[in-house]
Amino acid sequence: MKIEKEMKEKVGFSINGFIAAPVVGALLYLFIRQIPDAEGGKILMLLLTALSGSMSAGFFMVQPKQARVLTLFGSYVGTVKATGLRWTIPFFGRRNISLRIRNFESGQLKVNDNHGNPIEIATVVVWAVDDTAQAVFEVDDYESYVSIQSEAALRNMATTYPYDIYEDGDIALRSHTQVISDALTKEVQNRLENAGMKVIEARISHLAYAPEIANAMLQRQQATAIIAAREKIVQGAVGMVDLALEQLAEKGIVELDEERKAAMVSNLLVVLCSDQNTQPIVNAGSLY
Repeated sequence: MKIEKEMKEKVGFSINGFIAAPVVGALLYLFIRQIPDAEGGKILMLLLTALSGSMSAGFFMVQPKQARVLTLFGSYVGTVKATGLRWTIPFFGRRNISLRIRNFESGQLKVNDNHGNPIEIATVVVWAVDDTAQAVFEVDDYESYVSIQSEAALRNMATTYPYDIYEDGDIALRSHTQVISDALTKEVQNRLENAGMKVIEARISHLAYAPEIANAMLQRQQATAIIAAREKIVQGAVGMVDLALEQLAEKGIVELDEERKAAMVSNLLVVLCSDQNTQPIVNAGSLY
């Protein structure tokens, strides 16, 4: 269920600190000049001193790729992203939020793919804070939220696809890396959107069968590879035999009846498809 966004980022009030510093100093100077030389002057001096201290508390620094979330008595009043020395109303609370790109690498999770095979999988998620108001006020701890939701998205995505291709047209975790990466990025982004996060990329960093079925699946992969190699060898051998018979007939080197052709085809296929080098037998007599 999608949570309705209640908080949106907005620009908070602040001015350039290098402009605010002389202005604040000039105002305080003018106030001090107006202090009367009476008994109330000392009290006024104390008040102006307190005012000067509170005005100075309004200065703060914003580093590159950082932001300050401003609050006033528990209410959100805006976000300052302008870098450098800034000044704002001293009563505003200020929380620093990093806008820099971060990496999160999950641990190795044990899940079942959509064929029920147990696999081990892990991911690396590249993310950054996009909406500071949502990151601060929609969740308790946005960094922990990123890690938990990324692992949940990885589990859900892993159960949607098979580990390997079993039928033509399948999209598999092992073979379609870019498709899987795009699907995982979208899945994580949907989960983190309500917390004001932007997912830049999400990729699988580890993928393997679970130890209890790893040996069986390795034998299956080896058998599949052997069958595929044999198919290529047989296709090549049949083509070579067909070419040999065609050229013999075309050049009239020798005329073979059907029985001799069958014997020749059999011998050539044995030579071309054998795992080991065959030992030829030279026929020193008549062909017939």
